[in-house]
Amino acid sequence: MEKIVRQGLLYDFYGELLTEHQRHVYEDVVFHDFSLSEIAQEQGISRQGVHDLIKRCDRILAGYEQKLKLVEKFRRTQKMAGEIQGLLDEYTKKKEPDLLTRARVLAGKIGEE
Repeated sequence: MEKIVRQGLLYDFYGELLTEHQRHVYEDVVFHDFSLSEIAQEQGISRQGVHDLIKRCDRILAGYEQKLKLVEKFRRTQKMAGEIQGLLDEYTKKKEPDLLTRARVLAGKIGEE
């Protein structure tokens, strides 16, 4: 499951950098859960060709992430936003000013991303 989530995130961030053919085949596998045989028949290529194309796309997308780190930054930002929400929820219950200060610090870090 983690692999599919990672593939989906990488595709969301970098999918437009693939060719139209690569995008179509990759979407069929990752998002539509088509089998390699179904895609091979639809595209008029071999099952092995589909497999190789998916592996190539995985490498291409991972290479973009290795260089640009957009997914990593997105996940860090999501985590900090969740922490801010938790601090604000806690502040609402306890009214502790220190919690607001911690939330402001995290919000500042998000702004720096």
